[in-house]
Amino acid sequence: MSDQDQAEVRRHLDRLAADGIDVVRVTYPDLIGTDRARDVLVEELPRALEHGLAFCRAVYHTSPQGDVVPVSGGLDAGLPDVCVRPDLTTLVALPWEPGVAACLADVVDPATGAPAPESPRDLLRSVLERCREHGLSPVVGPELEYFLCEPDQAGGWRRYGNTPGVVYTAGLRADPDNHLLRTLRQVRDLRIGVLSGNHEFDGGQFEINLLHSEALSAADRAFRFKAAVKELARREGRLATFMAKPFNDAGGSGFHLHLSCSDAEDRNTFDDPSGAYGLSATARHAVAGVLAHAPALAALLNPTVNSYKRFGPDTLAPWLIDWGLDNRSAMVRIPPERGAGARLELRLGDASANPYLAIAATTAAALLGVLASEEPPAPLEGYGYDTAKAAVLPMELSAALDALEADTALAELFGKDFTASYLTYKRNEVERFRRHVTDWEFTEYAYHL
Repeated sequence: MSDQDQAEVRRHLDRLAADGIDVVRVTYPDLIGTDRARDVLVEELPRALEHGLAFCRAVYHTSPQGDVVPVSGGLDAGLPDVCVRPDLTTLVALPWEPGVAACLADVVDPATGAPAPESPRDLLRSVLERCREHGLSPVVGPELEYFLCEPDQAGGWRRYGNTPGVVYTAGLRADPDNHLLRTLRQVRDLRIGVLSGNHEFDGGQFEINLLHSEALSAADRAFRFKAAVKELARREGRLATFMAKPFNDAGGSGFHLHLSCSDAEDRNTFDDPSGAYGLSATARHAVAGVLAHAPALAALLNPTVNSYKRFGPDTLAPWLIDWGLDNRSAMVRIPPERGAGARLELRLGDASANPYLAIAATTAAALLGVLASEEPPAPLEGYGYDTAKAAVLPMELSAALDALEADTALAELFGKDFTASYLTYKRNEVERFRRHVTDWEFTEYAYHL
C-alpha cells in the first residue's frame, strides 16, 4: 500500500473513531441482488484493505434455498475463493445500528486480480465504459415497490395494514403503525438519495423513490435501499419483500427505471425541442434499442419464476413490447417533461430484479439502439394490452432465458463468462420449480383424483 493510500486509510479510520464506529460491515451483491457481507472490526480494517476478505466464489452460485448450482468455476473447480476488498469511498454509518458503518466492496479473482466474472457491480461498470466510449453517460432514477408483511396466527405471513383503495396515500389510514415514516427517516440518514414515499396500490404495499444520478451510483443506492428496507422490517418483527407477486389476490411490485444520458457539459442528450416528440435522435434510438432487446431484457429485469405471474392485461405491468407518450400502459413510457427532465421510463422490471443487472441491461440495450440508429415504431395511443398492435414479451422465465442466450449483441456486451453463469444459475431455478409439487396442485387434484 502506497504512502498516499495509507494516509487515506488513516483519514477514514480517524473519522470512524470520531463517530464512535468500531465495526464496518463490508457488503456486495450476489447474482440475485441479495447483500452478502462480513462485519470487520475497525482495527482490522487495514488488513482487510491490504489482503482482502476471502469468500467462496460459489456464493454467486448458491440458490435462495442453499443449494450450490453447478456453475463453471464453482463446484467443478473445487469451490475456490474470491477476494473482497472494501471500498471506503462508500462508507456510511448505519442509522439503526449504533457503532456500525457499512461500505460496498469490489470482488476480484485472487489469481488474476481481475473482477470476478459473476460480479454484478463490475458488469455494470463494463457496460458503462462501453457507453462512455460512444459519448454517453447514462443517468438513472430508480423507483421500487415492496410489500410489508406481519406474522399471522398460523405461523405464516399476511399483508400489513391490508386496506384497499389507498393508492397514493400517506398517514395512518393505510399505515397504522407509521412504518413508512420510520423507514423514510432511517434511509434518509443512510444518505442514499431518498426522495419521497407513499402507500401503493395494494394493501401493505409501499413505494419509495430515489433521486436520479449517474448509473453506477443509482445501482449502488438501489441495492443499499433494498437491503435497508428488509433489515428495518426485521427490526419491527415484520417481513419486507421485493418479490414480484407475493399474493394471488393482489398485484405485483415494480422496479421502474428512468433513463437519460448526459454529455461532457452535463447536458441532457435526450432533449431536442425540434426533434420528433421533443426527443433527440439519441433518445429515439435508445427507445428503439430497448424495444428490440426487450425479450432478453426480461431475463434480467424479470428474473424469477414468480416474475411472470405479475404480467397480464389490466395489471399496469407491461406484457407487450411497446412505447407511449406519458402512457402507463406501455412498456416504455416517455414522461411529459422535456429539457433537463427528458427521459424514458422502462416499466418492464419488477422489484425482485438485481439493481446492477437491471441497469446494466437497460443501458446496454439503449446503447445498442443508439449504435443501430433505428427509429422506434409509432407510439401507443390509448390504453394498451392489444396483442394485435405489439409483440408479447416472454411469459415465463425459461423463454426469457432463451431470448437472452439468442441475443448475441446483448450477450457480447455482458461477456460470455457472465452470460453463461447467469443462464446456468437461472435455468437451474426453472428446473427446480418444475419438479416441485405446489399447494395449488394438491388442492386441485388430491381430493378428486
